[in-house]
Amino acid sequence: MVKQRDVIIIGAGAAGLFCAAQAAKRGRKVEVLDHAKKVGRKILMSGGGRCNFTNMYASPENYLSQNPHFCKSALSRYTQWDFISLVGEYGIPYHEKTLGQLFCDDSAADIVNLLLNECSKYGALVTTRCEVLSVEKIADKFTVNTSLGEYQAESVVIATGGLSLPKLGATPFGYKIAEQFDLAVLPTRAGLVPFTLHDQDKHVFADLSGIAVDVCAGNTRNSFTEAMLFTHRGLSGPSMLQISSYWEPGEAIEINLLAAAQGDILLEARKVSPEAQLSTVLAKHFPKRLAQVLIEVNNWKNLPIKQFSDNQLLLMQEALCEWNIKPNGTEGYRTAEVTLGGVDTNEISSKTMMAKKVEGLFFIGEVMDVTGWLGGYNFQWAWSSGWAAGQEV
Repeated sequence: MVKQRDVIIIGAGAAGLFCAAQAAKRGRKVEVLDHAKKVGRKILMSGGGRCNFTNMYASPENYLSQNPHFCKSALSRYTQWDFISLVGEYGIPYHEKTLGQLFCDDSAADIVNLLLNECSKYGALVTTRCEVLSVEKIADKFTVNTSLGEYQAESVVIATGGLSLPKLGATPFGYKIAEQFDLAVLPTRAGLVPFTLHDQDKHVFADLSGIAVDVCAGNTRNSFTEAMLFTHRGLSGPSMLQISSYWEPGEAIEINLLAAAQGDILLEARKVSPEAQLSTVLAKHFPKRLAQVLIEVNNWKNLPIKQFSDNQLLLMQEALCEWNIKPNGTEGYRTAEVTLGGVDTNEISSKTMMAKKVEGLFFIGEVMDVTGWLGGYNFQWAWSSGWAAGQEV
């Protein structure tokens, strides 16, 4: 028997569940379909299990897209303060970690439960272990064939996410649906992802695995001042994840290792402690192992600092402030937090999230070419785009 619905939403992640609740709130008969056993798996593992559910400073400037204006309408109509208010209604305790990033005090499950409660409150159904086999449009109705039978609906919302974290069930399904309906899909690649290093650099820095230092990492397009973490494969930490979204293969990254320091630290150190070894001076600003490696890679002599001239000390500081390293690549979708690229926003209405060419077909969340910075921005895009579509389906 064909199941009749007003709205079918494919994908039970942040955007899909939020959209379902918004549409059901308007009295629409809604069902969310997902192939996974559990809903919201990416929510549950995000933020170390505490879900960085939004950012107090979220604005269009924090998003990458070939059309940077696309996200403005949705973000202005359903803001971070709207979602924070909803979190407050549910009595979920949360805190600001840094840079406006809001995390649950207890567990990311609080956000999943909020979404499921909102769906339940307004009567939206959520069905798991349901594989969508095909989506077709005949006249003004969509037919959705699944492993659990056939559905018909006036509207279909694609909320299937991108390709990041395939272990959590990521697939290219959303892109295939877009292409099936003749919508352009922009090339995709991993974003918010750790870098890997060339063998020679990996060999030099391998012993530093686990060491973190505050840096400013940048290129000609952007820069971020946050922590950098050495790993056994390369470089990670917030600053590296952020700049990875702006990095092109073959490019070098410029890293200011003294972003947290002020003034000419080596000249000042020579005045205060002229007998101190260079390694001792650097160890006041870096972990000892890193200080030693920096001396080795720059071929500096580990002499008492009084034996260096002003010019030598200034050149050393410049080298620390303008360390250039060319990554080998990234760790790819396996560890990426987001997918850059996706369904071309020129194909989509920025107000409703509906495909301009296909009445009743909507795209929300990460499947589109809208990618936020690290720090709760991608969840805010899920809420804002899901809300926008939820008002229209």
